Amino acid sequence: MDISVIIPLYNEEESLPELQEWINRVMVDHQLSYEAIYVDDGSTDSSWSIIGKLQKEYASVKGIQFRCNYGKSAALYSGFKRAEGEVVITMDADLQDSPDEIPALYKMIKESNYDLVSGWKKKRYDPLTKTIPTKLFNATARKVSGIHNLHDFNCGLKAYKKAVVKNIEVYGEMHRYIPYLAKSAGFHRIGEKIVHHQARKYGETKFGLSRFINGYLDLLTLWFLSKFGVKPMHIFGLIGSFMFLIGLLAIIYVGASKLYAMRNGLPYALVTDSPYFYIALTTMMIGTQFFLAGFLGELVSRNAPERNNYKIEKEI
Repeated sequence: MDISVIIPLYNEEESLPELQEWINRVMVDHQLSYEAIYVDDGSTDSSWSIIGKLQKEYASVKGIQFRCNYGKSAALYSGFKRAEGEVVITMDADLQDSPDEIPALYKMIKESNYDLVSGWKKKRYDPLTKTIPTKLFNATARKVSGIHNLHDFNCGLKAYKKAVVKNIEVYGEMHRYIPYLAKSAGFHRIGEKIVHHQARKYGETKFGLSRFINGYLDLLTLWFLSKFGVKPMHIFGLIGSFMFLIGLLAIIYVGASKLYAMRNGLPYALVTDSPYFYIALTTMMIGTQFFLAGFLGELVSRNAPERNNYKIEKEI
């Protein structure tokens, strides 16, 4: 099979028939074998019954239905597990992503040997309340991830080699950072293609401004896990040791100052009367806690079942 098209959706009953007809027309015109996997993320409208009707009309249609609304990452994860095509395409169900882009994305994977190609909606039909935060979000993501050639990390229209989707785990709300997840898994050939963005035809967006706040928090989590997930002592132990050393030197200085004053007959106060003594003591305690956090993190990491789950490319 050439292509698996994965479409996560939530309450998109109006757009599904038109979207499937469009996908099928493009695939037939370019003589590409495909499967369309619709993942219903707990819709409360008639989306699932429409997917059932589409399956009877198109042999290539498959469906997954969640009992609850788990989010886009969960939908993509389930779709990735089921995908069988050599190239996997993800797209939104709201008709803002054009299926006409699929053949070109397929060629970039097959002929240009990209591991992942992300769409870039250079000209968007979204309000400023969405486009401005998106630009700030993408600028931060480029800086943190080191993937400087991508302008739109969160574009729903992407193409992947099958190996990529089978070797990454999308969870929580990490769908925004699939290129970063792919890079962390050893897939470095990441490209971009300018794609056509259409105004929403039916319904309204399911995402609010809170996704940008959550997005930054998820980015920090992903950065930390990619840097220190296997060796937490490298960060917690370093910070803890540094803080403990600073506190220890400060206490030594406070004690030495009193001894010097006593030896030379100068006025002096009790060590415990100095605020610096308590600041130094607190710093040492916090440093010790950081160090212990790193040590406990090492114990957890060492006993994790995936601690030796290395990404092996080939064996001979």
